[in-house]
Amino acid sequence: MKRITLVGLAMLAGLAAQQPTGKSVLDKILDLMNPVNARGIMRQTIETTSGQLRTFEYETFSGNKGENQLMRYRSPGRVRGNAMLMTDFSDNIWMYNRRTNRVRKLASHAKKQKFEGSDFTYEDMGSGDSWREDYSPKLSGTDKLNGEKCWLLELIPTKEDMSYSKMVIWSRSGDFFPLQIDYYDENQVFTKSLLLEDIREIEGILTPFKMTMKNHLENTQTVMEYVEVTYDVTFDKNFFSERNLKK
Repeated sequence: MKRITLVGLAMLAGLAAQQPTGKSVLDKILDLMNPVNARGIMRQTIETTSGQLRTFEYETFSGNKGENQLMRYRSPGRVRGNAMLMTDFSDNIWMYNRRTNRVRKLASHAKKQKFEGSDFTYEDMGSGDSWREDYSPKLSGTDKLNGEKCWLLELIPTKEDMSYSKMVIWSRSGDFFPLQIDYYDENQVFTKSLLLEDIREIEGILTPFKMTMKNHLENTQTVMEYVEVTYDVTFDKNFFSERNLKK
């Protein structure tokens, strides 16, 4: 029988310390993806199955690590002034139409629907920090993505009636920043992937200036790009409210 020396024990302890857990990787990812507050201008380009492009630009506000989000459209002219509010990580969604001057609340199941006909759902846009409660993380090994070593983190839902049966996050091994997220529907079918690119450091925070959601079943994609962004912003307690939608 081989003896384990003190040096051997120290080496094993060192290896164990280097190996993260699924929970620790998820915590790092969410801390990177969800800064406390943010304000920016984004451009969204939807490419349809026929190759046509639809482009929107809006001002976006995010508070309390993505729990609350408000978006106001700047262009094109037909939607300028329209706005959307999501609270409680997209559990509550309100839409404001400038032409009718009316606010309507969407049904609870609407979070699974496409956001403005894009390849993002409302839930994709507003899930934020809720993954900690809604999914169980499992580290399934490492692989390379575009030449970079990544941790593969599987997220399995802990609740019924979730939009996805599984998500797989490709997290950069050096700093844990997510480079890609793969989505599987309720039938375990691999449906779409989110690619996070053009990563820059803004005010000390890593920021993907380009996010592309590719729908593998419909052969469509939606690109969201930051025109500008800042994290040095605070909001008063009534900012993320139905009343503020009309401003």
